[in-house]
Amino acid sequence: MQATSAAPTPMGRKGARPKRPASKGGLGRAIRYLPKQGSTVWIAYGALVIATLAQLAVPSLTRNMINAITQGFAWEQVQQTPELVRGAATALAATRLNVTPEQFSDAGANAETWLINAAVLVVIFAIARGLFSFVQVFMAEKTSQGIAFDFRNEIYAKIQRLSFSYHDRNQTGQLMIRATDDVEKVRLFLAQGLVLAAQAFLLLTVTLIILLTQNWQLTLVILPILPLALLLFVVFGMLAQPLFAEVQTRLSTLNTILQESVAGIKVVKAFTREHEQQARFNQATDSMYAQMLKVGRTFAMLFPIIFLLAQVGQALLTYFGGQQIINGTFDLGGYQEFSLYLVFVFFPLGQLGFIISLMAQASASADRIFEILDAKSDVSEKPNAEFLPAIQGNVAFQNVTFRYFGSGDPVLKRINFEAHAGQTIALLGSTGSGKTTIINLIPRFYDTTEGAITIDGHDVRDVTIESLRAQIGIVLQETNLFSGTIRDNIAFGRPDAPLDEVIEAAKAASAHDFIMSFPQGYETPVGERGTTLSGGQKQRIAIARALLLNPRILILDDSTSSVDLQTEAHIQKALDRLMEGRTSFVIAQRITTVLNADMILVLDKGEIVASGRHHDLMEDSAIYAEIYNSQLVGDAEVQPS
Repeated sequence: MQATSAAPTPMGRKGARPKRPASKGGLGRAIRYLPKQGSTVWIAYGALVIATLAQLAVPSLTRNMINAITQGFAWEQVQQTPELVRGAATALAATRLNVTPEQFSDAGANAETWLINAAVLVVIFAIARGLFSFVQVFMAEKTSQGIAFDFRNEIYAKIQRLSFSYHDRNQTGQLMIRATDDVEKVRLFLAQGLVLAAQAFLLLTVTLIILLTQNWQLTLVILPILPLALLLFVVFGMLAQPLFAEVQTRLSTLNTILQESVAGIKVVKAFTREHEQQARFNQATDSMYAQMLKVGRTFAMLFPIIFLLAQVGQALLTYFGGQQIINGTFDLGGYQEFSLYLVFVFFPLGQLGFIISLMAQASASADRIFEILDAKSDVSEKPNAEFLPAIQGNVAFQNVTFRYFGSGDPVLKRINFEAHAGQTIALLGSTGSGKTTIINLIPRFYDTTEGAITIDGHDVRDVTIESLRAQIGIVLQETNLFSGTIRDNIAFGRPDAPLDEVIEAAKAASAHDFIMSFPQGYETPVGERGTTLSGGQKQRIAIARALLLNPRILILDDSTSSVDLQTEAHIQKALDRLMEGRTSFVIAQRITTVLNADMILVLDKGEIVASGRHHDLMEDSAIYAEIYNSQLVGDAEVQPS
């Protein structure tokens, strides 16, 4: 029989993480989330279309206003000529204005009415544009917030489902940035960048159609600028995306340092490492600063080029449009209309930098988001997994071998043993021998590389993970409590448990007395990670949490070295109650655990080198005798007290 080599430390495993290429095409996949938001999407883009069409109506109204003014002025001038030449003057003026004499006379007589009507219509269209723009902005924001809501929930759910090995390879700060900042980058693009891009496409398409019908010769002069702008869009998009991807990576590094420093602030202060931690953080911020400057330089080149293209287009319009006016083939109102429509061509060019910036950031962030959502868990549930019925607690390891991340040297080698229901199994061995790995395999925190683990004859890989872990209680040396009340933490595994059952579990864990010493009793807030409680108090709450589940299998790290003797006695008493009648796997640190164990597994370099009860191993195993005398015999001396 054989056993475990201790798991490498989390930091060590994370340091060895192989770099995987990010998911590609993430932005397109993010955009496909839009239809999931229902009618808000259609309302947003429907309002965008109406607001844009209202905007496009203004240049034609402006042309009518200008023509009404010029024709009205010309009509007044003609009326002041002698009656004998008035007819000829009318015909000449109509020719110069490119209208018939009848149209000229009608325009002159009704110029003021036309002017008023045009002004009123401009106001009406402006109000309509304002109203529908409000609807569009609000609905686009609502849509983007809905997508961000979906993304954050999916990321959180995925992180919860991923196996321990994934978390071993990825830093907490990296995951936090993807669930917060990366989601916000995608949301911002969907709320603003995508809307601006849709508006730009609509403006360009409809405006070009109008310009071609109004003055196709002048439109063809301006048209070559658009392919240049499109090429600019593509080139800068290709340049910007990797730059922003690097920004997010460096931001994640900065966030990781910040998270580690805040979480370990007591250690930092205890070892007076504030200056060193500050230096690490400064280095990360310097790296972030340098990358942002690189992004800034890139876009500093983009905007002058955009404005240059717009000015070239305006210059071409001024020259060739002026030539047509001189030649009498273009009127002043038509020139002004064309000039305003041309603004709708150049306006998207002016927004090009902003759109590229949002799109590049969103594209890089979307790839990072889908890298998590597409991640494969090393521990997955079979499609036909069965529900594990109520168990007795018989656990068997059958020729189990395990490697972290499926490669490298095995940390467990051909482990074979069987624990019968109600037995206590003590795991002994030096650091790195494999004790922690064995207890991590039972609830499928990791899956075996070779061999099988069965509970009451059921292979743990053939049953649902939830039904498996619901029947296993875990109390580890490092107790993790959550923000909330003491009652919430005891009932963490059974949130619907009534208070009397919570109190019963706390009494069995020797926790009731100290809980009731607090003014708020079971409603006492525990603070972040249980910082308001002592180590012994937190451990007894963890024992109560396990007791409330009434599990048939227990996994315990029996270390009480960090507490005083009185607290240790309380904890041991609670552990003894917890283990009664249950199959228990204990990483043994105390002599009583070893003496009372039904089976002791002695581990060395990932193998079981000895197994049996205490008195047999003292006679047959030199390794056990050495561990007993060097690590546990001192504990025996304090047992009577």
